Amino acid sequence: MAKILIADDSNTDRTYLSEILKSTGHELLLATNGEEAENIARTQGVDLIVLDVIMPGKNGFQVCRDLKKSDDLKSLPIILTTSKSGEGDKFWGKKQGADEYLVKPVDPQALLAAVAKYLG
Repeated sequence: MAKILIADDSNTDRTYLSEILKSTGHELLLATNGEEAENIARTQGVDLIVLDVIMPGKNGFQVCRDLKKSDDLKSLPIILTTSKSGEGDKFWGKKQGADEYLVKPVDPQALLAAVAKYLG
């Protein structure tokens, strides 16, 4: 069983993503902002992060970039989720190191497929 971190400042979105991912049988950890997400990722040995982009304080792009710069976490799969659907936004997300970029509202099958791609 893997550990999946869901980081989103919206309780509604955290609940929605958790409902989708609970069927995977993986352990789900929750964070409400970027700083908390980064701390959990660095201290609790997560296997994958589902990370919102637009959050107060440190946003998802910043968290993604900082984690991917870290030698011990650079291979950690990060799935960005956001309402920012422009091609420039997607390009920027990939430049920050995101492995996947899903536009909200997140399609359940797309999320499950992305998680399966990295966790089997």
